[in-house]
Amino acid sequence: MKYYGQESDLHNRQSRTGVLLVNLGTPAKPICPRLRDYLSEFLMDPRVIELPALFRTILVKGIIINFRAHKSAATYREIWTEEGSPLLINTQGLGDKTATLLGDEYQVEIAMRYGQPSVEEKLRKLHNAGTNNLIVIPLYPQYSGSTNGSTFDAVAKALQKFRWVPNLKFVSHYYDQPAYIQAIADSVKSHWDTFGRAQKLIMSFHGVPKKYITKGDPYQQQCQATALAIAKKLALKDDEWMLVFQSRFGAQEWLQPYCDETLKSLPAQGIKSVDMICPGFSADCLETLEEIEGENKEYFMKAGGEDYRYISCLNDSPAHAALMADIVHQHSQT
Repeated sequence: MKYYGQESDLHNRQSRTGVLLVNLGTPAKPICPRLRDYLSEFLMDPRVIELPALFRTILVKGIIINFRAHKSAATYREIWTEEGSPLLINTQGLGDKTATLLGDEYQVEIAMRYGQPSVEEKLRKLHNAGTNNLIVIPLYPQYSGSTNGSTFDAVAKALQKFRWVPNLKFVSHYYDQPAYIQAIADSVKSHWDTFGRAQKLIMSFHGVPKKYITKGDPYQQQCQATALAIAKKLALKDDEWMLVFQSRFGAQEWLQPYCDETLKSLPAQGIKSVDMICPGFSADCLETLEEIEGENKEYFMKAGGEDYRYISCLNDSPAHAALMADIVHQHSQT
């Protein structure tokens, strides 16, 4: 095994702290070959699809990639910008603004769990810069083994190649951080100030198979806690908001209520206007821009809805950067 770092480095380590912000990932380009690469890396992760390796390989490489690559590439092209992937652009912006707030005592890097820039690449960069303390923040506020747990796996695997492993702080969640709840609530208030308020605020979180929760994953409970805290901060009555889960895949049962089915049913219940937020997503991506702002809006309007408004993720907003800096300071002091 190749190790990073030489023995002569051991007495030259600096007290500067490295900060690694890790998001899910994105294909390099919205074209089929890049989608095949990205989907293969993503879906072959045993944390994402919990099947024995052989069955996972048959399912992913024999079925899913062959059927989904072309469709996914076309979908990505709908949200792609001149600068590239919205997820990557917003995450880079968040990293830059967080670095400005933290100052010279910290070196901030961003990485993608799948795709580029990789976790290993950015850990190596921080190591070569002389950082001996490391804070890793997966950009998923609510913990799930398929996201935060998988990020930890990637960090641990990369650090196996380091002769000198840094002091490590891994932030497993921040679903109940006051600054996080306040930032989401403020983004909703700002939207209401500009566009007015809909009949109901829908908080949509990414779904996971229900069996993950029965095995001990705290994700559902943390999503519920986040939604309740946001509703309380906004002083919403029980009938003025609801929590749903999106992006289910396959035949097995996922967390409910399902976002798409809920939106199709609301107009018949007299709910003709909704505001949509996705508190579990740190940056706008395929699941928010295409699925929530596009596909689910169409479901709602076709069912008789009249007004559907999507409120963007925190992205690289000043409040989001301040939240990241706050989390870093908290873990620098413990």
